[in-house]
Formats: sequence, structure tokens, C-alpha cells
Amino acid sequence: MTGDLVIDVTGLSKSFGGRPVVRDVDIQVRRGEICGFLGPNGSGKTTTIRMLCGLLTPDAGEGTCLGYDIRREAPRIKREVGYMTQKFSFYEDLSIRENLDFVARVYGVPERGRVVDETLERLGLTGRQKQLAGALSGGWKQRLALAACILHSPRLLLLDEPTAGVDPKARREFWDQIHRLAADGLTVLVSTHYMDEAERCHEIAYIAYGRLLVRGSVDSVVRESGIATWEVTGTDPVALARSLENTPGIDMVVPFGTTLHVSGLDAAALDAATAPFRADPSLHWTPAEAGLEDVFIALMMRTRDELQ
Repeated sequence: MTGDLVIDVTGLSKSFGGRPVVRDVDIQVRRGEICGFLGPNGSGKTTTIRMLCGLLTPDAGEGTCLGYDIRREAPRIKREVGYMTQKFSFYEDLSIRENLDFVARVYGVPERGRVVDETLERLGLTGRQKQLAGALSGGWKQRLALAACILHSPRLLLLDEPTAGVDPKARREFWDQIHRLAADGLTVLVSTHYMDEAERCHEIAYIAYGRLLVRGSVDSVVRESGIATWEVTGTDPVALARSLENTPGIDMVVPFGTTLHVSGLDAAALDAATAPFRADPSLHWTPAEAGLEDVFIALMMRTRDELQ
């Protein structure tokens, strides 16, 4: 099945000024798959993406992207990748259509007028094609950026936190577009901070402190985390959280509105630690499934402790 791998890299490492930013990262992504690349700010996501598309040369590691060697064939990778950066990077004094026409010229797209027309239609931009890019809202700028990424018919999309700063409706519409593109065979690696977006990915990979900590489907990542969790509600959740946080056997206390998620990496220790609190009739305790956020917080804590 290795022929289905669009991204297949092992041991990627990169340092800047002697400081490790990416440490021994392995990533495999199959054709038509949406892989969510998750992690906190400064975790190494953007640096990894730039190594994959040939913008940075790794200090160590090897592998292929789109079948091309990431070290020796970086220019060929760049031609077949659509890369959407965190920052809007188009000409704000040009219209949507003028921006797309410019990008099509840069890539040498044949019949660019027809291709621009089709891309405008595909992304729902036809009615706004004469509008200046600088006058667009965040959601429409996002659509323009995605349109520019797919103009040259790439085989891989690398999206670096593409929905940061846009409203929930625009985020949902963006993800609907991504799933339609993937259904047509396009492969997508997308970095995000949003747990609801991670749950829409076929696979997820979580990176922190430059290390890839876990990867797999959302269900498998949660199931294999080994985290036990309770949900608890009470009249004073802030005071309750303070008490629980200082109790041995409890590794995490995370507020979700008026509910607390109380979790531990050792189910027996968590059960013993919470027993006195569960005897309090003013508190309502319910066994719960760990969520992605619980898993990622636990992974970060564990990795931080290992690095200290």
C-alpha cells in the first residue's frame, strides 16, 4: 500500500540557532485523506509543513512528498502542492479575479481564463469576482486563498491554520469545501487548533515540543490514550476545581462551561482520589468518555515532564 502514500517521511528534524524546533517526526498520509495536524503554538507544525513542501531543508530525516524526494526534488514538489499560509498574502488592491489571474500566470496555467472562471464558480466567488481583496471579510479572504491554492490542480493541499480568525459559519463552509476536494482525490494536510475541525479529519497527528506524540483516527487516539474521566457539576465549580487540582491521583481538571472534566492516567488512582468528593450529595458525578482536548492536555503534560 506504499504506493498510496502521498506523504511518507521519517525522522524529520530542524533546529534554528541551535534550538530544536522539530524532533524526529514521522508522517504518512494517503491519497484522498484529510490529515489534521494539531499542536499548540510553537510546537513545530509550520516548520514541518515547510519541510514537506520544499521551502525548508531538514537537518535530518528523509522521505518523499508526491513521490518526489524532499531533499533532491523540492522544486518539483512545489509545482504540485497548494500551500495556504496563516497570513493572507494576496494583493488587496486587486479584485478577486485579478488575484486569481495573477496566480494562474505564475503557475503557467493553460487556458487560464477558463480555469479562473471554473475556480470562481467552484468556490462560490463568481458574484464577488470584481470585489477588491482588501474589502473582503475573513471568510471570503479564506475562500480566495483556497481558490488560489487549487487553480493549478495540485495533488496535495497543505493548509496552515486556514480558519484562524473566521466565524463558525465560514469555518463550516470551508470544511465542506475541503471534504468535496478530498472526495475528488485531493490529499489534505491541515493544521488547526479547533477540536471540532480535528474530528472532521480522517486521521490526526498531534505534535508538541517538536515531537509527534500520537497519530491515528480520532476514535483510536482517544481509545488508546488510557485516560479515565468523570464529569462533575456543583454549585461552585471554581472552588471545586481548586480542591480537585491539589488531590493526588487527579491529573487534570478542565472546565467545560459549568461542568468539570476530571481525568487521570491511572483509573484506579482516579477512582480512589475522587471517592470522597463523590460522596458529597451537592455534587453530581457521571463517568464520561475522554475527549480530544483531554487527551491532548494529558499528552502535553506527560511530554513536558519527560523533557524537564
